[in-house]
Amino acid sequence: MTETPPADRYPTPTRDLRGSRVVAIILSVGVVLLGLALAFFAYNKFAGDDVEGQSIAYNLVDESTISIRFTVTREDPSESAVCIVRARSRDGSETGRREVYLGPSDSGTVDVTTLIKTSQRPAIADIYGCGTTVPEYLTNG
Repeated sequence: MTETPPADRYPTPTRDLRGSRVVAIILSVGVVLLGLALAFFAYNKFAGDDVEGQSIAYNLVDESTISIRFTVTREDPSESAVCIVRARSRDGSETGRREVYLGPSDSGTVDVTTLIKTSQRPAIADIYGCGTTVPEYLTNG
């Protein structure tokens, strides 16, 4: 004796698939836009500067001084730049450092020679890095 339960007793769930698809599409587009925004900000923060330095030569002047000659190439030569050059001793430790200010110029590439004073006998000089963010103390005076 099995009886069929009344149809109204157990309602069948009705799902609006159109609404679920719209929500899924909106969420997907939102995630993609958020990813693009994150990529844009990361690129702007970590992208390289428009300034590049290349070491040409170095020369030991005396027991506490080394000379370095290098070129600096800028995409916009009318913009000031700064390069940090350093001297290292034979064991590789940094023994001297200097910031070199490069004012605006007519040429995209400039040749620079500077001296670095050291705390120990220098063995090598190299470029630590160059950039367009010039500290205020280099431009005042």
